Amino acid sequence: MTIASETPQGAPTGSPISGRKPAWLKVPLPGGEAYGRLKQLVRNLNLHTVCEEARCPNVGECWKGSHATMTLMVLGDECTRRCRFCAVKTLDRPAPPDPKEPAHVGQAVGELDLGYVVITSVDRDDLADGGASHYAQCVREIRTQSARTVIETLIPDYVGDSLRLLMDARPDVLAHNVEVVDRLQRKIRDPRCSFERSLQTLREAKELHPGCYTKSSLMLGLGESPAEVRDSLQRLRAANVDFITLGQYLRPSANYAPVIDYVEPKIFDEYREYGLQLGFSYVASGPLVRSSYKAGEFFAERMVRRRREASGGQSADGHSALSKANDSGATVSHLQAPGGAPRKATS
Repeated sequence: MTIASETPQGAPTGSPISGRKPAWLKVPLPGGEAYGRLKQLVRNLNLHTVCEEARCPNVGECWKGSHATMTLMVLGDECTRRCRFCAVKTLDRPAPPDPKEPAHVGQAVGELDLGYVVITSVDRDDLADGGASHYAQCVREIRTQSARTVIETLIPDYVGDSLRLLMDARPDVLAHNVEVVDRLQRKIRDPRCSFERSLQTLREAKELHPGCYTKSSLMLGLGESPAEVRDSLQRLRAANVDFITLGQYLRPSANYAPVIDYVEPKIFDEYREYGLQLGFSYVASGPLVRSSYKAGEFFAERMVRRRREASGGQSADGHSALSKANDSGATVSHLQAPGGAPRKATS
């Protein structure tokens, strides 16, 4: 497959793009009964959502209707890392985690009767285990209060014992975002992050819990070339990642990394096709796609439930079901999503 151009607009000089956003990036303003209900529930239980904290452009779409979705953010709303794309507040020594938070998370998921939930977090380098044990307890509380719910955890770059603590709670989907191509890691992510460490997190997660699907995400529009995007996809697939999402980076404010290019929808479509050729079970690729989004959650939920039903969750059966779902047109190229271009639990 040949991507339309080897050099994205703006990449040779790395100059920030100016002017108005293209029409394909326009989204509705949040509002409505369902939006208000979810907002009030979050406030009553003293919870945080990445939809709000990270200024996701799709919150108006995802918080409406009878199938509203959200991404809960645990371990507080202050992060110890300073990535240049993320709007979440940063602090070297955030407040200690709320000991009541796991129970509140379980209660919220139970009250909403969610079929699928995404739990993400800030990075907590100030804690010995990075907050993994607290995070794992949130997963266990959901299991207790809403056993049917499929759980995705979008985690920091845990490795070793910290990752083991989290994986012992047995999330159904383990997500960790590489965020940008390898060359841009030091420019965009906190210096403690790296593409290879992120790959290590994803590889180790699969080794610790082979029955778990793994997932990652790339932001585009920061000056990467098509060849670099293809290289990233190849390396992620080599790490046995099941699901991949690609979306347009949107600058939270002038204090963050500038947008170099608004990638056209047809280019995202080409990346989707290339990802499927590489063997990803699911590819979502479009300007407003984020690491969490409604259609992707419906897809993953269906696959996890098939795996649960198929002889105790054998991975061969699960992957067969994923392939059939892709053949029936379940892949996505342009979706709305909770979890905006600035995202947490990705460092």
